[in-house]
Amino acid sequence: MENINEYIGYLASGVLLLSFMMKKMSTLRIINTIGCGIFILYGSLIGSFPVIITNVAICLINLYYLLIKDKLKS
Repeated sequence: MENINEYIGYLASGVLLLSFMMKKMSTLRIINTIGCGIFILYGSLIGSFPVIITNVAICLINLYYLLIKDKLKS
């Protein structure tokens, strides 16, 4: 196998792109969070703190809206 890190990066990009095709916002956020998680793995493997920090922040924002914001409406 050539470079597993590269494949992980492509997978993360594909999952993020897939998330933006979702009509329902909660589904978009769930799939986007999965993509961000893969990007965090990718950033860790290549030692890129900007990739890690950005995707951790996006994960936290998604989790806020999925877990906390929706419960405040109820």
